[in-house]
Amino acid sequence: MELKDASRGHSGVHNLAFQNDGEGVDVLNPKDLRDNSQKVKKLQNKKTVHTDQEDEYVNIESDLREKRCDSVDHEQPRLKGHFEKKYHKACELCKKHKARIHYTIYGILITAYLAVTIAACSLNFQRALPLLIITVLAIFFICWDFLIAKYEDRIAAFFFPGERYLEKQWFWLKWLLCTGLVIAIICWLIFDTAKKGSHHLVSFGGLVMYVLLMFIFSKHPTRIAWRPVFSGIGMQFILGFLILRTKVGFDVFNWLGIQIQTFLEYSDTGAKFVFGEKYTDHFFAFKVLPIVVFFSTVMSMLYHIGFMQWLVGKVGWIMQIFMGTTPVESVVAAGNIFVGQTESPLLVQPYLPYITKSELHAVMTAGFSTIAGSVLGAYISFGVSASHLLTASVMSAPASLATSKIFWPETEKLTVTLRSDLHMTKSESKNLLEAASQGASNSILLVANIAVNLIAFLALLAFLDSALSWVGNLFDYTQLNFENICAYLFMPFSFMMGVDWEDSFIVGGLLGYKTFFNEFVAYQHLSKLIHNREKGGIMYINGVKQYMTVRSEVIATYALCGFANFGSLGLVVGGLTSIAPSRKKEIAGGAFRAMIAGTVACFMTACVAGMLTVPVLEVPCHILLGNAFNSTDFSANSTELVECCQQLF
Repeated sequence: MELKDASRGHSGVHNLAFQNDGEGVDVLNPKDLRDNSQKVKKLQNKKTVHTDQEDEYVNIESDLREKRCDSVDHEQPRLKGHFEKKYHKACELCKKHKARIHYTIYGILITAYLAVTIAACSLNFQRALPLLIITVLAIFFICWDFLIAKYEDRIAAFFFPGERYLEKQWFWLKWLLCTGLVIAIICWLIFDTAKKGSHHLVSFGGLVMYVLLMFIFSKHPTRIAWRPVFSGIGMQFILGFLILRTKVGFDVFNWLGIQIQTFLEYSDTGAKFVFGEKYTDHFFAFKVLPIVVFFSTVMSMLYHIGFMQWLVGKVGWIMQIFMGTTPVESVVAAGNIFVGQTESPLLVQPYLPYITKSELHAVMTAGFSTIAGSVLGAYISFGVSASHLLTASVMSAPASLATSKIFWPETEKLTVTLRSDLHMTKSESKNLLEAASQGASNSILLVANIAVNLIAFLALLAFLDSALSWVGNLFDYTQLNFENICAYLFMPFSFMMGVDWEDSFIVGGLLGYKTFFNEFVAYQHLSKLIHNREKGGIMYINGVKQYMTVRSEVIATYALCGFANFGSLGLVVGGLTSIAPSRKKEIAGGAFRAMIAGTVACFMTACVAGMLTVPVLEVPCHILLGNAFNSTDFSANSTELVECCQQLF
């Protein structure tokens, strides 16, 4: 606007860039234009000196106008050709009908996709069933988003009378629901214990014990809001029941696990090209770590197209509605299902300086109680069950909020409320190719961090075992090592999760590895136990058990599925401090409590898994049948043998 005022001070000559502001251009002299432009620039420089120093921002419109002025100085006016006129008319027409053109293109693409889906279903319905399910879910959520965006006020007004009625009757309705829930749990425990055995009852007792321990050591025991606690445990139980007890849920997650394993095997192509045909000789470096690179690349691409933000938003909304948690902590807990503990807070980075201490504690707890999708593939490559790892990642999200709200209840006034419009950060990549490259580059630090930590921790573990063995020899106790110390320390906790008493010592050692080192070391030891069981070898060698039961392996898988260790403690403090420097004191003060809450959340998930796990064959069928044919005293009417033959049939 300053340029416009300057140009009006000279009558008879007007700047082309501001023709609309004057009366018109009578004479167009290039020389006069150039002289006038120089005067305008001088006046502009003088006014710039006297402007307020606090107004420090870049006016893009002014910059563009200056560039237009400069271009006028150096270009002679010319007539547009016939083709150029037609081109500009076509461009204006496209701009005018831009929305219609987009809708037309989208309509053609969607119609073609639906035609392909229908053709695939008509050829082989069973083979095209996953594609049909994905298509139906996509249509449902697209329609849902459209209706919510357009008719949100009408929908809220429609449900408002029912919501108001529930608020009035909530006092007695709350007690009625709690009583019915308690009766249902007692009846289920009685019938399930009679059918499946007492192991499930031990897991339920462990769940109650962990809730009581968190209540005793709570920051504000009298200020606990129990709705998030019971809702979180209830969501855990519902998810676990659908996945572990129903055939449909088990088949769906089993299918997802198989698809993820197949998908991650594509990383072998890049590893083989870079490291050669014998890349599997160095299994961890050239087989496991490339999976982290590949998964990080895919996640970066999904963030660029906005799919991850949409998915995290939907999961966070469900948790917020059912648990009554705030938008920030719900979104972060949902994000931790898919990404790491330092990446998920970036989704709500603008809100972190304004959240309460309890919300900040919940954000850190969610990071400690789950694992990132990038390392999930690495654990699957160890031989750990993919379906159980997926289930653990999903179940631990509501558990993290439940434990967090017990350990550090909300006592402050909320700043970011339900009425706030929560915007998640978007990808900074300009296109999909740049997003893929950026994801691969970002994984370098993660891969290096995993590698150097394993080298350091395994070397430190060997040194500690050697030192402890030397101390033990002084007292004629040669079995003294770090694993045995951790086993005795965590043995009561592992037993209360529902682990068999004979296996609780081994699981206690795994929990020690996970807590004092990291979950990579723990899962590496667990994979060895799984492989020993699958081989069907001798169970005891020199009094040391070589593998565990399947039930103990499953519970251990859930208990280890989290970043709650002392190594991650420094990572969380450093990462969150860099995102929200103003909250450095609160982050450092609550990080250790958040690590304990995250550990207990994993233990509670393991308890729920112990309550719902169905007994399976301990030894693979081919080994069981081989032992049956080669042994003379093997019972021909063995239930395991009959079940094995039925599965093979």
